[in-house]
Amino acid sequence: MKKHKDFISLSDFNPAEISELLDLADQLKKDRQAGKCEPILKGKTLAMIFAKSSTRTRISFEVGIHELGGVGFYLNSNDIQLGRGETVADTARVMSRYIDGIMIRTYSHNSVIELAKYSTVPIINGLTDLEHPCQVLCDLMTVREFKGQLKGLKMAYIGDGNNMANSLLHGAALTGMHIAVATPRGYESDPVCVSQAQDIAATTGAKIETIHDPDEAIKDADVVYTDTWISMGQEDEKKERMAVFSGFTIDRTMMSQAKKDAIFLHCLPAYRGYEMTAEVFEGPHSVVFDQAENRLHAQKAIMVKLMQDG
Repeated sequence: MKKHKDFISLSDFNPAEISELLDLADQLKKDRQAGKCEPILKGKTLAMIFAKSSTRTRISFEVGIHELGGVGFYLNSNDIQLGRGETVADTARVMSRYIDGIMIRTYSHNSVIELAKYSTVPIINGLTDLEHPCQVLCDLMTVREFKGQLKGLKMAYIGDGNNMANSLLHGAALTGMHIAVATPRGYESDPVCVSQAQDIAATTGAKIETIHDPDEAIKDADVVYTDTWISMGQEDEKKERMAVFSGFTIDRTMMSQAKKDAIFLHCLPAYRGYEMTAEVFEGPHSVVFDQAENRLHAQKAIMVKLMQDG
């Protein structure tokens, strides 16, 4: 794997590089389970900028950098002047003098791109309104863990064509998976992300479908995925979205159309009775907490690849 400066979008990587990151994440997980956490990033510092709050992102990165021998600093919007009194470019150039890496979880994807442009240290995209690559790397790790492979599997994503759907399109394309993204009309995935996925798929044999029928998407799926219908910042749209997405709840009947050994994924937080029923979320197909754990291991792999010397 060539030395990448940043981890902003899965589309910046090639299939071999994604496979290498997944292999490293698997090894780091095995090491941790064996009680061996090597201080690979001893003396390194990671700044963690949170314009959007999160349970899993904060804890997994904070624990991850600690287990790798480094130190993490949590910074929220009130702690720094990013974008409100100090430009993104100036913030990047100042912080680069102090620390060894920056993880940012924010709204604007362009802010992350600009941060990377002016930073001399690695930038990790912890989430933007456009993409969520850290989550999807962990999702791919989870699918491979339970299914033994990625290429040739079918994933059904049912719900909002949001940042999760966008990054899942990239991830499926890079690993040769068939992905069917089913959204209500008007809530489709970003067309640029869809086009990027299609271009990648042309070289990997993946199949990319963006449709509007959840029953069609889930048929014979190996992996079933959903996400909240109302992302942070969309609270004012709740009433409208509840009506639009009413036919997209994954219940036992819908789930039965997937393969018998299908796994169910959700990036959390989950709202039972909306995007899926409690019966599905707590049922035998669900591996959501194994998936949540893998955020730690996948993100440790990202930090090692970006922040390790040499």
